[in-house]
Amino acid sequence: MTDATTPACTQRMIVGITGASGVIYGIRMLETLRRIGVETHLVMTRSAQVTLGFESDMGIAEVHDLASVNYPINDIGAAPSSGSFRTLGMVVAPCSIRSMSEIASGVTGNLLTRSADVTLKEQRRLVLMLRETPLHAGHIDTMSRASRMGAIIAPPVPAFYTRPESLDDIVDHSVGRVLDLFGLDAGTVKRWGEPDGSGPTPSD
Repeated sequence: MTDATTPACTQRMIVGITGASGVIYGIRMLETLRRIGVETHLVMTRSAQVTLGFESDMGIAEVHDLASVNYPINDIGAAPSSGSFRTLGMVVAPCSIRSMSEIASGVTGNLLTRSADVTLKEQRRLVLMLRETPLHAGHIDTMSRASRMGAIIAPPVPAFYTRPESLDDIVDHSVGRVLDLFGLDAGTVKRWGEPDGSGPTPSD
C-alpha cells in the first residue's frame, strides 16, 4: 500500500509494543513483516520489556533483532518522531489503555506515543491492537476520541470460523487481519467465502 506520502520503493512500518498483555502480537508482527519484506522500526516501552519476561522466553535483545531498527523509548529525537520520516503507518501491538490515552489526548510522553501522534497528523494509518477487558465508560470514551482522530481500534479478537488448531493460528490470523488494513497480505488469513477459508464460496 502506498499513498502520496510514501514512495512506491518504501515499505516501512513503525511497530510499537506496550506493556499490555499480549506481547506475542508485537513479536509476531515483527516476524511477519520481516518475512514479507517490510522494513520495521521498533519502539518498546519499559513496561513491555517487563511483560516480555512474564509472557515469553525471548529476551529483549532477541526482540530487537527482529526489527530492522529499534529505538530507546525516550529518544524523542529519533526518526519516527518526525513527519518527514515516511512510512506506511504504525501498529501498536499490543496497545495498553495508558498508551492509547496519551495518543488520544495528544499529550505524548515518549517516543512510542509521539510516533503515533505524528502518524495521525500526517494522516497515515495508525492501528491500535487494544488489550483490555472489561472496559469502563472512560476507556470507551478514550477509544472513541482516538477513533475520531483517525486511529483504528483493532482489539485482537479471535475468529473461530477459521477453526484454529493452536494459539499460533489465532495470533497469525489477528496479525494478518491488521496487516490487511495496510494493504499487506501476510498469507496467514483464512478468508470467509474463499477456498482456503470457511463459509460459503462462489461454487456453493
